[in-house]
Amino acid sequence: MTPDLDLKQYLEARRLMVEEALEVALPQQDGPESRVVEAMRYSLFAGGKRLRPILCLAASEAVGGETQFAMPAGCALEMIHTYSLIHDDLPAMDDDDLRRGKPTNHKVFGEAIAILAGDGLLTEAFVLLSDYNSLLPERAVQVIGVIAEAASYRGMVGGQVVDMLSQNKPADLETVQQMHSRKTAALIAAATESGALAGNGSEAQVAALARYGRGIGLAFQIADDILDIEGDTELLGKTTGADEARGKVTYPAAVGLERSRQAANEMVNDALAALEGFDDSANPLRLLAQYIITRKK
Repeated sequence: MTPDLDLKQYLEARRLMVEEALEVALPQQDGPESRVVEAMRYSLFAGGKRLRPILCLAASEAVGGETQFAMPAGCALEMIHTYSLIHDDLPAMDDDDLRRGKPTNHKVFGEAIAILAGDGLLTEAFVLLSDYNSLLPERAVQVIGVIAEAASYRGMVGGQVVDMLSQNKPADLETVQQMHSRKTAALIAAATESGALAGNGSEAQVAALARYGRGIGLAFQIADDILDIEGDTELLGKTTGADEARGKVTYPAAVGLERSRQAANEMVNDALAALEGFDDSANPLRLLAQYIITRKK
């Protein structure tokens, strides 16, 4: 089998594991909260690659840990990521109608419920993490801290602020890099760092996998910027050309397509260099780094 086929099998097997764990973590409800839980589940189970939880599991495996110990962190990361998508799509922000090939949350449930669904997913993520009794207490606290920091104003929230404030302004590389490092790379780096922590990795291993996550996180967002120009709406499950239409700052807008591709490759190479001290157990991470910049959706 080719490495590509191996990766496809790996991704599908891990995706199914994550889906099962998310079903347990956020079951349907019958009480007065059922409407908001329905909205939470609508976006959480709308598809998606489950990249962040898969990276979390792969990082745990890379340091010799078991996937079951990383799964709560992986599920929490997916909930946080999904909350951010719900809020990003709101009229006050990106005002998107399509996400993962389906109407956005606020188009189905209304703005008020969509806001609450995002709030619910963010807080439910930390409910899940607070029950992290499969790890030593100090490790559990470290995992929670890493994920909270990545989701905070120092990470993803701050990146969204940069995104909004820079719209319809000249695209400069420094602004784009700051936005990408916070809005996208922070949560992806948190996935690999928390996975390494959950897998009981050494300090050096945790640092290396955080570096790997930052590299592929930046490459992932550059690839997204390129796909917004060259991608297929049907494949992507979201409207292409939206970034330019909204006057958003992107890597291609700042430096052009060719330099954007070069930058993505450089970041992937740096991520791969971070894995030099790891054995074959890190091969899924190596293949994932290449997948990040060759994917079509």
